[in-house]
Amino acid sequence: MPFSLIWLPKVLQDAGLKVALVDGWEDRGKGDIGTVKGVVCHHTAGPRNGNMPSLQIVKNGHPNLSGPLSQLCLGRDGTYYVVAAGKANHAGSGVWQGITTGNTNFIGIEAENTGLNNDFPWPDIQMDAYRHGVAAILKKINKGTIMCCGHKEYAPGHKIDPLFDMNAFRSEVDAILQGTTPPLRRIPQMEDSTTARPTLRRGATGDLVKQIQRKVRVDIVDGIFGSRTEAAVREFQRKHSLVPDGIVGPKTWAALDDVAI
Repeated sequence: MPFSLIWLPKVLQDAGLKVALVDGWEDRGKGDIGTVKGVVCHHTAGPRNGNMPSLQIVKNGHPNLSGPLSQLCLGRDGTYYVVAAGKANHAGSGVWQGITTGNTNFIGIEAENTGLNNDFPWPDIQMDAYRHGVAAILKKINKGTIMCCGHKEYAPGHKIDPLFDMNAFRSEVDAILQGTTPPLRRIPQMEDSTTARPTLRRGATGDLVKQIQRKVRVDIVDGIFGSRTEAAVREFQRKHSLVPDGIVGPKTWAALDDVAI
């Protein structure tokens, strides 16, 4: 049975963010999460190379701590990977605004960054997605920006992540919530060309979906854009240096055009 945070992908997508679903995310968690009261921001301290090289560790954990280690991962290209809809081992012991139950009452976001000078400043596209993603979640749970904290604030003296200024970050998130920051540019709904093919994602059906399935080498070509097709599209996008969001928009259509059936 899916856990409570099944609303996460839609909330992020509605904010114009790129979202990739990690297989099994709906049922992943250390039991279900409680009432969501805020967000804890992290960085992975993972490898320097790659978009989200820490994904599997966040999903599965490590010898000293079982996964999932957060509900969300944020890649260097601004893609949100939805890892778990349940409770995650991301906060540990600490306190923020009087709340000591971080794992139970806070959503964790693990953003890919080494945490060293070799990975600073962070990419603009990643920071922009970080701010807009936090704002979208806070709006959903009807909380102000004070309910967003860094792990270093929740567990001072024990954690150092993330390295950026959290007060400035909260101010920028507040500007998004107040509507004074321009919205993110969304994926076009239709190609700006003579072909004018629509943007397709999970749930779509029809002959164009069959065309996509053939080109990404899905075993069953049935014209239904389900989880297998989405996974195959994401893999195709990774191989072609595209954002692996599983959505076939203009850039992915252009890459598919070069693939012979």
